[in-house]
Amino acid sequence: MEQFLQKAKDASRVLNTLSGAQKNTILKEMAEALRANTMGLLEANAIDMQNGKDNNLSSALMDRLFLDEKRIDAMAVAIEEIAALKEPVGRVLDGWVTEDGLKIEKVSIPIGVIGIIYESRPNVTSDTAALCFKSSNVCVLKGGKEAEYSNKAIAEVLQATLEKNNLPRELISLIPDSSREGVAKLIKMDKYVDLIIPRGGEGLIRYVSEHATVSVVKHDKGQCHTYIDKDANIDNAIKIALNAKVQRPGVCNAMETLLVDEAIAKKVLPMLKEAFDAAHTELKGCANTQSIIEVQHATDEDFDTEYLANILNIRVVDGVEGAIEHIVRFGSGHSEAIITENITSAEQFLNGIDAAAVYVNASTRFTDGGAFGFGAEVGISTNKLHARGPMGIEGLTTYKFKIYGSGQVR
Repeated sequence: MEQFLQKAKDASRVLNTLSGAQKNTILKEMAEALRANTMGLLEANAIDMQNGKDNNLSSALMDRLFLDEKRIDAMAVAIEEIAALKEPVGRVLDGWVTEDGLKIEKVSIPIGVIGIIYESRPNVTSDTAALCFKSSNVCVLKGGKEAEYSNKAIAEVLQATLEKNNLPRELISLIPDSSREGVAKLIKMDKYVDLIIPRGGEGLIRYVSEHATVSVVKHDKGQCHTYIDKDANIDNAIKIALNAKVQRPGVCNAMETLLVDEAIAKKVLPMLKEAFDAAHTELKGCANTQSIIEVQHATDEDFDTEYLANILNIRVVDGVEGAIEHIVRFGSGHSEAIITENITSAEQFLNGIDAAAVYVNASTRFTDGGAFGFGAEVGISTNKLHARGPMGIEGLTTYKFKIYGSGQVR
């Protein structure tokens, strides 16, 4: 592991010699290489899918794992979008002259070597590799065992493009020891690794956060809520709630709990049940919900569970304040939404909720690097420092101060 990481750190110096134009050209070649190797990627993914079936992976994990031609092309498009973004490195973020005549510039620079630990989704391999390359960072990737063959095939395509351009393959690499012991070593290698980004299940995030000596930006669980206010447009509310839950239940920005203002609960809950029944959603609810529609009982444990499946909790709350109280207790700081036509209620919710993304009259499913215009993301940070929300290339940079003097002493 130490030798592997030393090579990665050495390779980071090579990146600093590349211009933005050179990086963009190579990224476009990576995108084309993915398309050209579609059949090989599908064959590798088929092995992972069969292993997943044999190991009884959940339908949500199988959906995350699955690749087809459309998803591979989407991976290539994401890399092209990253190539089209503004150069993030070398930007003068601020500048001033001090009383002593020193000219100071605050300039963006890469973080260095970034370790990314993730589960299931093979597209994370290409997305994060491209974002790191664009921002002049070396990435050390640790994908989940369930996507082993897919991740390896994608990484090899990207590495072949690097080598074709006389660049070290260590700029994008999978850690050699993908066991739990390997992860335990990686997160303590602060001599070589500058940042760890874990994205996956609650257990993984907790383990990394508790044991890492390298700085960590967490991609924590997505305990997302949608609150339907008494002043909501009901048609919009049902459409948004359905999208937030059922469009893709197995992702972190999918809604897990629906909150309904008690002032409209008797009117709107039967309509919501009809819509979710048609979508085959398993419904659980509080006692007030159960007095209006027939659903299973939801416990506090349910309200604290990230299902990543087509299961939804419902709670009737006392207005905006009741919604905020529930989210403060059970939310994970990811994405929260209010559906209302009342601007005062909307502002109360926006100001009262401490989350990376807070929506008015829109689905939480938009919390995504691509949807935000970042090209892709390395994760959705629930940290407050240094990055928050969808973490694109700007989140992969830090800065230094360049000071120009003319003989000043203090």
